[in-house]
This record gives sequence, C-alpha cells and structure tokens, in this order.
Amino acid sequence: MSGIKKLAGQTLWYGVPTIASRFLGYLMNMALPFFVAMPEKTADLVQVYTIIPFLNVLYAYGLETAYFRFSQTHDKQKLYNTLSLSLLFSSILFTLLLLLCKDSLVNATDLNQHPDYILWMIAIIAVDNLNTLPFAKLRQENRPKRYAFARVAGIVLNVCVVIFFLGVVPKILESNPASFLSNIYNKDIGLGYYLLGNLCGSLFTLLILSKEIRQIKIRFDFTLWKEVMRYSAPLIIVGLGGMVNDVLSRLIYRHVVDLPQQQADHELGIFANIFRIALLITIMIQAFRMAAEPFFFNKSKDENAPKTYARVMKFFVIACCFMFLFIGLFLDAFRWIFITFANRQWAEGLEVVPLLALGNIFLGIYYNLSVWYKLTNKNMYGAYITICGAAITIVLNIVLIPIWHYTGAAVATFCCYLFMMVSSYMLGQKYYPIPYAVKKLISYITLVVLIYFIHFGVVKLLPNNYLFSLGTGFVLFAFFTWFVSRVEAKELAKMPVVGRYFSK
Repeated sequence: MSGIKKLAGQTLWYGVPTIASRFLGYLMNMALPFFVAMPEKTADLVQVYTIIPFLNVLYAYGLETAYFRFSQTHDKQKLYNTLSLSLLFSSILFTLLLLLCKDSLVNATDLNQHPDYILWMIAIIAVDNLNTLPFAKLRQENRPKRYAFARVAGIVLNVCVVIFFLGVVPKILESNPASFLSNIYNKDIGLGYYLLGNLCGSLFTLLILSKEIRQIKIRFDFTLWKEVMRYSAPLIIVGLGGMVNDVLSRLIYRHVVDLPQQQADHELGIFANIFRIALLITIMIQAFRMAAEPFFFNKSKDENAPKTYARVMKFFVIACCFMFLFIGLFLDAFRWIFITFANRQWAEGLEVVPLLALGNIFLGIYYNLSVWYKLTNKNMYGAYITICGAAITIVLNIVLIPIWHYTGAAVATFCCYLFMMVSSYMLGQKYYPIPYAVKKLISYITLVVLIYFIHFGVVKLLPNNYLFSLGTGFVLFAFFTWFVSRVEAKELAKMPVVGRYFSK
C-alpha cells in the first residue's frame, strides 16, 4: 500500500495543477455557448483544435515517455541534452514544412474563411512542444511547485486574454467606441482570440521554463539518440492512432454527414460541445497519467510491482465510476445552464454524453493497461492495437455518421476504446501478467451503468423537473458511495486521511 500512498502524493502534486489548468481551459471552452449564439459559428475553431493533437504527436514523437524510460538507466543530463536538441531541430523543421504547406492546409481543412487560424495553430504547436521536455524534467526531478506554477500560470493568462477580448472589450466598445481599446481590438478576428490567447499562454509558460531551457548544453549523443528512437518510434504510431480515435469524428464530420453546409456546421458545433462534457473524465485521466507514468517506471524493479499496478487500476476505475455518475446523474444541470444562460440549441444531443463518458473510461483503463508494453519494450504491440482501433474508428464513423449523425460518432468512439481495452488486457496478461481484480472492476462499471439507466427511467416520470432529477441523482450517487465504502472498507482503512473513518 505504500506504493499507492506514494502515487497518491504524486497525483496530488502533479495531478492537481493539471486538473486546475485543464479545468480552466475546460471552463473557457464551455464558455463558447455564452460568447456565440449559434453552434455553427464555432465549427472552424473546432476544426483547428481537432488538428492540433495530431501535429503534437508528430512534433513530440514519443520523447516524453522515452525520457522517463531512459532516465532509469542513462545519465539524465546527457539524455536531457540529446532529446532537447533533437526536439528543437525537429520542431524548426516541422514548422517550416507546415508554413510552406499553409495554403494546402487551409483548403484541406475548409478554413478558407479563417486562413490566419492555421498560422496561429502552427505557432501554438511549436511553442508547446518546446515546453515538453522541461515539464518532463520537472516531473522526473520531483519539483512540483515549479511544475504547478508553470502549468497554471500559462492557462490563467490564456483564459484572461480570451475573456478580455471576447467578453470585456466588445461591451466597453459598445458604450464607448472611441476608447483606446479600439486600437488593439479587431472584431474580424472573432473566435480567433481563442487561438491568440492560447499562444500567449504557451509563450508565457515557455518564459517561466526558461531556467530549465538554459540548462540544455549543446552536446548531442548520436548513439543514445538512435537507441531512444528505436524505443519511441512505435509510440508515434500509438500517438497518431490515438488521435485518430479521439478526434477523427470531429475532423471528418462535415465531410461525411449528408446535410447542407450550415446544418453540418451546426451539428459539428453541438457534437464538440457534448464532447467537452464527456472530457471531464479525460481531465481526471490526464491528471492521473502525469503522476502515474514516472511512477510506473520507477516502480518497475520492485518485486511487488504487479500487485501495486493492480491496486492502482482498482482505485482508478472506482474514481472513473464516480466521474461517470457525476456526469450521467447530473446531466440535467448542464441542460438547465445551457437553456437558461445561453441558447436552447446548445442543449441538443446531451443524451449522447454518457456513452462518450463510458468510452473515455475504457480509454483510461487502456492507458493503465499500456504499462505492460512500455515496461517490456514491446511498443509495437501498442502500435498494432492502436492501428486496429483507428481502423474501427474510421470505418464506423464513415458508416454511422450519415445514419445516426453525432450519435454514430459516439458509438464509433465507444466501440474503438472497448476494443483497445480488451485487446491490451489479453496481450498484457500474456507478456506481463498483472493480477487485476477483473470481476470486481466489471461489476463496478456494470453497476454505475445500471444506476444511470435507473435514473434515466425515473426522471421520465416527471420530465423537465430539474429539482426532481437532481434529487434522485444525489440519492443514487450516495448509494454508490455507500456501496463502495462497504466493499472496499479494508483497503480504504489503509489509505491516508480517509483511513481513520474505516479503521474500525
């Protein structure tokens, strides 16, 4: 259990700033319905933020994971120098290539009305990837305060820039058109201020990390670099395939749905909005990964490592189940917010959110399971799994989106992550057996799905009664909390802080 306590401590230090930064970003994205009346207005912005993760994978090409892996066996400063120089030169190369292909990218992504979006997108990706290894270095050296400050400061500036130019300045200029703010505000940029705010935040983060960047010495070990590349090359495929599974539906939506352009843009804006709600689970998953990845590598040499990994998985799944219930049982709260403070159209499609949330739970479990191929240097198996998942995503999106629209996209995401989870578990038990409590984990997931359907059926008795919906949601959420506390009483008694409530 000491390993779990250590991971809990690391999650607190590294996860909390990640949750804080991502939650601020989440709130900013959720503010879109309050800045824009019609969902179709956000389609181009959705398209850009769909492309960014793909390019991030190419820019980083698995070096962050490789840094954690090789820092266990190689000189850390030599490794940091070599990987940082590699990332710097490759970032310059990729940026130049993208700038040369700017017009082609604009045409391919249907961004002819906002070509500047591509330039800002390229700048954001280039700067963010220069931050990658300094952040990894802080995590590896257990420097949580500096890590937290850099993470949160960048996103706070990002949010402030967006709110200032989209929320504050337009109102000031309405009442006082002659204000000096008219010299720095361009109405034609519109939602482009989301990208400019993002760029400002990334540059500010780079400035904060300048001390870590100055520690890079111009010393490149080609032999070490080749060894790292052999390890990280399959991770590029894993990353690209993961991005296909994550964002392809939004990237191709306008091209495969059989609707007029305006209606297709409207549905894409709605789908992106409901996807953001499901991403509440992804925020927790990302926070966990920030702490878990270095933890897994550091723990790998311990004799009881498999048992520790199994316990980590159990508590992770329990946390995901609570997040699923929070989203599913209180979905009407999101509906009320959109209807009351924004536009009723933004409340469309919320019924799809639980399916997306469940799919994201499967993705989180897959990330936990993936420890087996990273520890055994069998990254190609991860690439194979991801390629198969990407094939499922592509086929199902092309087939189902024209029929079921964004519900079809959600089904494709669910099926893909379910396949990746199951296949990774089966292969992992063959090459690196870990004693996961499979029956118990399946029972927890099944129970929360049943609780959601019970709530869904009960609220139909009094439709549009938000207080009744929230009340029954609280009761069912409390029931699951009580159930878990009874089943896991012995484990919880060993945990810090909460343990004293279960010690008897």
